[in-house]
Amino acid sequence: MLNNELPVTRDTLLNEVAARRHQGYRFVTVTCVDLGDRFDIVYHFDKDYVLHNLRLSLGRTEELPSISPIFFAAVLVENELKDLFGIPVTDLAIDYGGRFLLSEGSPVAPQRKPDATPAQPAQPTDGAVK
Repeated sequence: MLNNELPVTRDTLLNEVAARRHQGYRFVTVTCVDLGDRFDIVYHFDKDYVLHNLRLSLGRTEELPSISPIFFAAVLVENELKDLFGIPVTDLAIDYGGRFLLSEGSPVAPQRKPDATPAQPAQPTDGAVK
């Protein structure tokens, strides 16, 4: 866990970001880690040379609301999340449609781990029990 960290949900993210804007914070960046079953997304803000962080746990099929209407600079890193992790980001101020970092013919979501499927026990092909 990071210092100065507040857990948020998709429902509270935009209000918390807007509060930081109103309080004079500067948007720094967003980091993302694919944990296999979900994404761990951390928004980093600075005020008076101290980082403050908002941590969001996002399900693999959930949409991420864009903070770019509040902090326009986030449009860059949110398009990166879309390109590299395949995370659907809604309401982007500028949406590059998956072509911000990746060109046509590039691997799709190269930083995203393959979706996990439940392991099936191996079945013998000759009917024998092993």
